[in-house]
Amino acid sequence: MSKMLNLKLKIWRQNGPHAQGSFLEVDAHDIPEDASFLEMLDVVNERLIADDVEPVTFGHDCREGICGTCGVMINGQAHGPEKGTATCQLHMRKFNDGDEIVIEPWQATSFPILKDLMVDRRAFDRIVEAGGYISAPTGTAPDANEIPIPKEVADTSMDAAACIGCGACVAACPNSAAQLFTSAKLHHLNTLPQGQPERWKRTEAMVETMEDFFGSCTNHGECHEACPKEISLDFIAFMNKDYVKSKIKNRSLASKR
Repeated sequence: MSKMLNLKLKIWRQNGPHAQGSFLEVDAHDIPEDASFLEMLDVVNERLIADDVEPVTFGHDCREGICGTCGVMINGQAHGPEKGTATCQLHMRKFNDGDEIVIEPWQATSFPILKDLMVDRRAFDRIVEAGGYISAPTGTAPDANEIPIPKEVADTSMDAAACIGCGACVAACPNSAAQLFTSAKLHHLNTLPQGQPERWKRTEAMVETMEDFFGSCTNHGECHEACPKEISLDFIAFMNKDYVKSKIKNRSLASKR
């Protein structure tokens, strides 16, 4: 039989990006330790509704650690105390009976609060729109096995592709930097043969779009520690190297036109 927890919650409530926010204190009784963190919030919301209190807004979708929609600060940590785990995968057995849990939205200027625990992460979309794709207008897509790719290249590309774009890296960074997210999206495409034709244009466009919205990286490493997929800091170094090259190569191409 699942153990039940009695918790004291302090949940951030805010009606919008320009509204005044405050903490709602909730006594959460009889929470199953096998429940996920989001399931615990579901239980709390059901009880708030029963008491004619507006439920707490929070982001969620797949609840399988894939979509990147979930994500809150739990006792000051992005996604909570368990390393390599998204909020939706965090279980209440990681907490003790009687604990006080402070729940806040991502704390980054580039992610304005929409309502309560939900933030607007469209700044990430702007980075991807700037070049996070491969355009090959050549008809139908070729079979996957027609282009030989060394295993080490495929492996590192897939490691980068594991980024789910949740925003924990930005929320955890003292500078609200997005280098880990951007470098993962770049490395995913820049290492593959299909990504080579647009490599330098993509790199320059995505990095400079990132800089329009986010702070600068000063090598704190908090992004990697908070990332639920443990994306490597090495990708930031690869991105910086490619960015320097892109400025040279793109200038050279422009001079030949």
